[in-house]
Amino acid sequence: MSYPTILEVVPGSPAATAGLAAGDELLAVNGVRPSDVIEYQQLVDEDDVEVVVRRAGLDIDLAITKRAGEPLGLRLSESIFDRVQTCDNHCEFCFIYQLPPGMRQSLYLKDDDYRLSFLYGNFTTLTRFTELDLVRVVEERLGPLYVSVHATDPEVRASMLRNPRGATSLRWLRALLAQGVSVHGQVVLCPTINAGDVLERTCAEVVARYPALASVGIVPLGVSRFSTAQRLRPHTLGEARRDLDIVHRWQAVARERLGTRMFYASDELYLMAGYDFPASEAYEGFPQHENGIGMVRALYDELDVLERGTALELPTLTGEWRTIPAAPAEGYRAPRSTGRRADAADGPAVLVTGEYGALALAPIRERLEGLGGREVRILPVRNEFFGGNVAVAGLLAGEDLQRALRADSGPAGVYLVPDVALRGDVFLDDVTLEAVAAAARAPVRAVDATCAGLLGGLAA
Repeated sequence: MSYPTILEVVPGSPAATAGLAAGDELLAVNGVRPSDVIEYQQLVDEDDVEVVVRRAGLDIDLAITKRAGEPLGLRLSESIFDRVQTCDNHCEFCFIYQLPPGMRQSLYLKDDDYRLSFLYGNFTTLTRFTELDLVRVVEERLGPLYVSVHATDPEVRASMLRNPRGATSLRWLRALLAQGVSVHGQVVLCPTINAGDVLERTCAEVVARYPALASVGIVPLGVSRFSTAQRLRPHTLGEARRDLDIVHRWQAVARERLGTRMFYASDELYLMAGYDFPASEAYEGFPQHENGIGMVRALYDELDVLERGTALELPTLTGEWRTIPAAPAEGYRAPRSTGRRADAADGPAVLVTGEYGALALAPIRERLEGLGGREVRILPVRNEFFGGNVAVAGLLAGEDLQRALRADSGPAGVYLVPDVALRGDVFLDDVTLEAVAAAARAPVRAVDATCAGLLGGLAA
């Protein structure tokens, strides 16, 4: 069990007033050594808090005066202080098994920890879930959680997870739902394995046996060029359409029986099938927006609102991590350095994105020009780093962006890169945003993958 380090102390906060500083190791709160940021938050929610920190090798006791419920004002280096519960499954479709060698070690960590599910929306299979975990989740109301269902057929699920416990671990899903814990599910759809008739059975059994699920996301398999699994392959056009038709049919059944559509297919599956995206009402509040489900429709809706000039309401992001101020930001939420942005030059704004992103942006390019008052060009980038059918913007690698920007010969005043591809200041392959910018003929800006973010990037 390690001690978390204080990354940031909010100026003027109770922690700052008491003398806590960035770099201090947090040893205890009110005499308790917390196991994770969730327990830490419960401890510091009290009114007067005593902490023990280690600074320059010395243990220091500090008394902090505050109101009950008032944030202490810290950002910590870790979310889990004891040990992340690692995954003991060996799913052949797991993207970690499809990574190239030599990437940073943290990318190869497979977690199956319900705490990270609660904090960040990570999906857990529940194969390592225990009675003690259930008690804590229920008592502390740690929801929503996110559970990988994949298939309700026990044999199919155990085969997919390559773990015999996969056949029985969904009993924990029933237990969580029976105790009123909010849970979102996911099916990673693999052709010939859990698609087609197996998907049909999964949808039917979800409606019959797990009707309290908040939602079920249906996400197609991504296969990189590094996959060694013989039976894995992408959807064909016909398979994508067949599986979408199954999802739509069971949406209708679920809506009639449960009052909710329950099942939501990812934007990627609609693009694979060449189908139009559903209306916003069909996403029922976008419960799995950050899972790539409804992002394009939300983008189109945002554009409609901006053109009308009415009040803007964006979809609620998944996960509850924002409610715990001390939890470190992960992924694209991680802070980037705040240097001066280079001024855009004359010329169009170039939207640099993945191949799927280009398909989604093409229908609204002229509308963005009208709102932004600037010519817009779209530059799709083929993902050669991962290869296969990987084409989403969030998995763009820095070296692919460098290659595309060096080869781009079109007019450009500024290049806009989606922030979802970044982890702080670096891309998945550890190429920095600065290094990507050095490969371009015009300034490069990372922008939010929203209409407001795009329009902000268009401004000189």
